Amino acid sequence: QVQLVESGGGLVQPGGSLRLSCAASGFSFSVSWMYWVRQAPGKGLEWVSSINSRGDSTYYSDSVKGRFTISRDNAKNTLHLQMNTLKSEDTAVYYCAKDSRGQTRGQGTQVTVSS
Repeated sequence: QVQLVESGGGLVQPGGSLRLSCAASGFSFSVSWMYWVRQAPGKGLEWVSSINSRGDSTYYSDSVKGRFTISRDNAKNTLHLQMNTLKSEDTAVYYCAKDSRGQTRGQGTQVTVSS
């Protein structure tokens, strides 16, 4: 069955950086588009970023464009999200997902941006 396991979250000060990782198994990762979505406290799921199967096309929401970078390692079935210049409004649970709406996603990793 599909398994997506996120890691790398934590508490960081505004302006700081974090790198999230997602270990994928149970499906053909190397031919699948992959996504990061997030859920802030009291809000619904929000699409953050997408990457195609080869990793040579990436897409970002306006709120993270220029600060976040999505990448993948198909040899290791791993997805990453490098997050720089973090803001308080980036505080959320971040999920690795197989679809842009996050219907198939992992358990999530908490990112808290606070001084």
